[in-house]
Amino acid sequence: MSDDLSPEAVPEESGGEGWYVDTRCTNCDVARQLAPDVIREHDGRAEVFRQPQSEAEQRQLYAAAFACHTRSIRHPAHHLTPDLDPFPLALDDTVHLCGHNSRHTAGANAYLLRRPTGSTMMIDTPRWSAELADRYEALGPVTDVLLTHRDHAAHGRRYADRFGARLWIHEGDLDAAPDADHLIRGTDPVEIGAGVTAYPLPGHTHGSVLYLADGTYCFSGDSFYWSRTTADLEVAASVTWYSITELAASLARTAPGLRFEWVLPGHGDRKRLPAEEMTRRLAHLTARTRTLQPQPIDFTAVRW
Repeated sequence: MSDDLSPEAVPEESGGEGWYVDTRCTNCDVARQLAPDVIREHDGRAEVFRQPQSEAEQRQLYAAAFACHTRSIRHPAHHLTPDLDPFPLALDDTVHLCGHNSRHTAGANAYLLRRPTGSTMMIDTPRWSAELADRYEALGPVTDVLLTHRDHAAHGRRYADRFGARLWIHEGDLDAAPDADHLIRGTDPVEIGAGVTAYPLPGHTHGSVLYLADGTYCFSGDSFYWSRTTADLEVAASVTWYSITELAASLARTAPGLRFEWVLPGHGDRKRLPAEEMTRRLAHLTARTRTLQPQPIDFTAVRW
């Protein structure tokens, strides 16, 4: 069963004939990542602040609509037919964005990582759909499903079984995927496959992991992300379920050994910078995180 919402659940609130965002929006930021020219944040949710004025902006809105986990981005006359679906969406020749974010992962982004052998790896999971699985597998046989932490574990077993792939999770979050095929243990890096290494990073959750590929791609889960507000790497201190103190220690232990150009988080925006610049910003983030104190969970405090 997919995460699609029934037509009966859709409120009629466009106020006109154009694109709009309905009240089910959870302010997950995915729409603004995909359609920054036409969608912004207003009063704690996304809004279409103007209608598209070009084909490129129209494509942005369709991408946002297909990715939205609550199906909140709507147009009274435009239906989301398969021929308009841009996913999986290439970020470059190696990484594709899965889209079709899931309500069961709070709308987190998931990715496909292409390998030199022609195979692929899935990092975290989109909503479950057999049709989507076929589309993702068309990029190459999926050998591994890599879970960054418990919050993004939904659908992992189902996709892994569909692909005949290995399912990975850290032992600290094993209760979220007790039937995982491979466990990452402790805090030492673990080689997942040629060019792909898992770095345990407890903090956001006990079993949080980031995956580093080819010295270029950092799939950071919810450990850190690119903030458009601050134009920098940030941690979601107000949504750290396990320990911000542990996250600071994890970064201090791990960051000096990381080199990458792309930060590809579950929540928060993506960014590509020269590796030297990313290294500098990650060092500054590590220093800032050491100064943070535990605080109550507050989703509204995240600086997207």
